[in-house]
Amino acid sequence: MDWRVFAQRMASMARDLLAEHTLDATLEQISRSAVELVDGCDASGILVLSEGRVRSLAPTDPFVTESDTLQGELREGPCFDAARPDRPERLFRIPDLTAPPERWPHFVPRCRELGVGSMMGFLLYTREEELGALNMYSRKPGTFTEDSETAGWLLASHAAVAFAAARTDEQMQEAIATRHLIGEAMGILMGRYHVTEDQAFDLLRTRSQRTNTKLRDVAREICGPGGAAR
Repeated sequence: MDWRVFAQRMASMARDLLAEHTLDATLEQISRSAVELVDGCDASGILVLSEGRVRSLAPTDPFVTESDTLQGELREGPCFDAARPDRPERLFRIPDLTAPPERWPHFVPRCRELGVGSMMGFLLYTREEELGALNMYSRKPGTFTEDSETAGWLLASHAAVAFAAARTDEQMQEAIATRHLIGEAMGILMGRYHVTEDQAFDLLRTRSQRTNTKLRDVAREICGPGGAAR
């Protein structure tokens, strides 16, 4: 590993991540960077564990999604464990999936059938009830080394910061859009029923509670054709 070259490419990646304007684009850049920067990495993706359910985000190859799904079904695997809060380890590596497994005895042979030779998993972020891991795969056994681990860990650390920033921005934009939608719905109710702003909000909240529907979804219905009459 030429660490000087790696540092230069990491700096370039950081600039690229800052230039992304959406969460999806940020995740895709992270996955692509793993393939480009980590020696031997043929594919990458992000596994998200939320309320016990697994999702596969920004995979660079279909078998990444298959591996994530497999880990979720079996409830075991390096990337799955890296995303669990009850595990002290935050980095996992299977150097050779063709060798008898020392850990994850159910996952390893099934993953080998997907054409994976070696893999690594890194904790990417922890947020309330949701955790994520960055997955890196090689089709050849014995590809990932200690240098690969170091490079992957450095990339994952930078990626976690970019991910958090992109997610915060997305949530802020969503909050602004939701507030605008609720304000529009309140205006419709005020005009139709000749009520005050507070009374219009109470009408929204009552419908939300009665139908067990999120406030923004109620507002979206009201803003639709004939919504206020329902």
